[in-house]
Amino acid sequence: MSSENEHPERSQAGPPEQLALIRETVRTTKVPRAKPRTWRGAALAKELPVARVVVNKGVLHLDQFFDYAVPEELDAAAQPGVRVRVRFGAGAHHVRDGRREGGRLIDGFLVERRAESDYSGPLAALADVVSPEPVLSAELLGLARAVADRYAGSLADVLQLAVPPRSAKAEAKPSPEPLPPPAAPEPGTWQRYPKGAAFLRALADGGSPRAVWTALPGPHWAEETARAVGATLASGRGALVVVPDGRAAARVDHALTALLGEGRHVLLTAEAGPEKRYRQWLAVRRGSVRAVVGTRAAMFAPVRDLGLVVIWDDGDSSHSEPHAPLPHAREVLLLRAAHDRTGFLLGSTSCTVEAAQLVESGWALPLSANREQVRIVAPLVRTVGDGDLARDEAARAARLPSLAWQTVRDGLKSGPVLVQVPRRGYVPRLACERCRTPARCAHCAGPLEAPDERELHCGWCGRSTDGWHCAECGSARLRAQIVGARRTAEELGRAFPAVPVRTSGRDHVLDSVPGRPALVVSTPGAEPVADGGYAAALLLDGWAMLGRPDLRAGEEALRRWMGAASLVRGQGEGGTVVVVAEPTLRPVQALVRWDPVGHALRELAERAELGFPPVSRMAAVTGRPEAVAALLSAAALPADAEVLGPVPLPAPDPARPRRPGEPPVGEQWERALVRVPPGSGAALAAALKAAQASRLARGAAEPVRIRVDPPDIG
Repeated sequence: MSSENEHPERSQAGPPEQLALIRETVRTTKVPRAKPRTWRGAALAKELPVARVVVNKGVLHLDQFFDYAVPEELDAAAQPGVRVRVRFGAGAHHVRDGRREGGRLIDGFLVERRAESDYSGPLAALADVVSPEPVLSAELLGLARAVADRYAGSLADVLQLAVPPRSAKAEAKPSPEPLPPPAAPEPGTWQRYPKGAAFLRALADGGSPRAVWTALPGPHWAEETARAVGATLASGRGALVVVPDGRAAARVDHALTALLGEGRHVLLTAEAGPEKRYRQWLAVRRGSVRAVVGTRAAMFAPVRDLGLVVIWDDGDSSHSEPHAPLPHAREVLLLRAAHDRTGFLLGSTSCTVEAAQLVESGWALPLSANREQVRIVAPLVRTVGDGDLARDEAARAARLPSLAWQTVRDGLKSGPVLVQVPRRGYVPRLACERCRTPARCAHCAGPLEAPDERELHCGWCGRSTDGWHCAECGSARLRAQIVGARRTAEELGRAFPAVPVRTSGRDHVLDSVPGRPALVVSTPGAEPVADGGYAAALLLDGWAMLGRPDLRAGEEALRRWMGAASLVRGQGEGGTVVVVAEPTLRPVQALVRWDPVGHALRELAERAELGFPPVSRMAAVTGRPEAVAALLSAAALPADAEVLGPVPLPAPDPARPRRPGEPPVGEQWERALVRVPPGSGAALAAALKAAQASRLARGAAEPVRIRVDPPDIG
């Protein structure tokens, strides 16, 4: 937590750069002025006859406002924030025989009424006001502009993410009257944290504390989130909670209803359907409801008098938007907290490097329990490494270590047992055979690869490497960290024939399971909650996650493990977790000690030494080799920018659908990484955006994809 009077500009990384983006002046077209008074002989609005419009065209070279004349008959309805229809395209602003022709009708938002236009010629008129409902406020417009600039994208693309599609039926229904602020809730289980009660008091008193919350394992995080929201509502302000999926949203929804009753919050998820979702969104915009719980798209929810933003489990990939300009929910909420000076709460049972950086910079304070409390509620964690597997007859015969067999047998006596199996398809990386230190490039510290099993080269800068030796132990022998998902529900069913086996994964995700003895086989992130907690858990094939060629492999493995282990009963109730991974590795040791913060801080220090994100800012430029080279040569990159690569991208599997950012089947694409030190991130995004806009304005046909802060740079 931090004082509401502490200015975010004082921190050294992250939020200050975001605050600078918020403060940028919105760009507009600059040409000589003229005053339109008539259009096709029709009278125009007598006051403020010019409408400034952002059109629904996401191309970068059209990322500006356009002026239109306001006909007198649309004067009353054409207010800032409404949806409009305008003529746009070739000839839309030209007069032919006294009449404007050309252009096609497209949607847009009216952002401002003005007395004069910056355009020198006659203006085309607004074709129509789609709805008198003002859906785009000045605050939301400023946020969208800042997000677009941070991610080198267009304002129109961000607005498509921020404003849901219109439903006339939903707009016709009146929103309920707002309820008076509730009483401040009691701290409840927040008392388990030394600063928990003080955090709630600060919110209830109208303060804006900022905290990174390392939640204790167990089911209480949803109720604790609800109490933070309730304290904010008690101060007369609004609150916004963003969670990774619908299951987590349902838990917070249930906790808020139990704590505050019906009508004080809305749930914004895709499962609601377009009409209901838009109706709930309108209730928030109109001020009828002051609290929002939702998944990724809710990060833009127009909450009135926003006092607190919360993000749960920020390391989950679901928080990263797959549509342009690819923003991350955590960064959007940081922008909102910095601009609106709201409270900020980032919570998880684990800890990302970005969360650790917020604490290290002083922008947020840690909110965690003491070690005695952790030992009470955390399960006992035991490890099975490679040496144990080599000596274990049961592991060689049945691919399940003896310790795991015994743990399952003991756990099934008192309740369900969770078995976490990594998803298939993880690509291996190389590591020292002796000490397992990842093999990295001597030039840029990127991961070394050997696709043809002959020559080592860097996956980032493409340089070849001869005579590699481990920097830790000096060994010259490498190993591929390859272990797949080998356990299946059928194998476990044969091993324990009298026990029911349930599965939870991509095709069928369970929300909860009864507290009766059963085996629950789940992929990471799909683990159901067990009534009363699991008696035990097996975390199998740890190398499959630790061996990913990704900068975040260790952090992500620990997050997945802790997410599953948090569903297990505490050590005092007999809860046990067995992880099949080398015990000496840093993520495994962090799990055994239940110390995600310590792991994140060590990762942060290591990345600072090597110049990795989030200490540095990075952008990925992907496309055909000639297009990538042309964009990088045209971009006015900051003087301190470093270009890594380009390197070829692996060919996609033609048997599955093409993913965003992948080359079409049969085409060879390359990727270059551009890295800058802290403070140059905004300049990097602006340079890449300007270069891309220039390409598009010249009619470049070759696609180039720009992604700022790519989640995977392995």
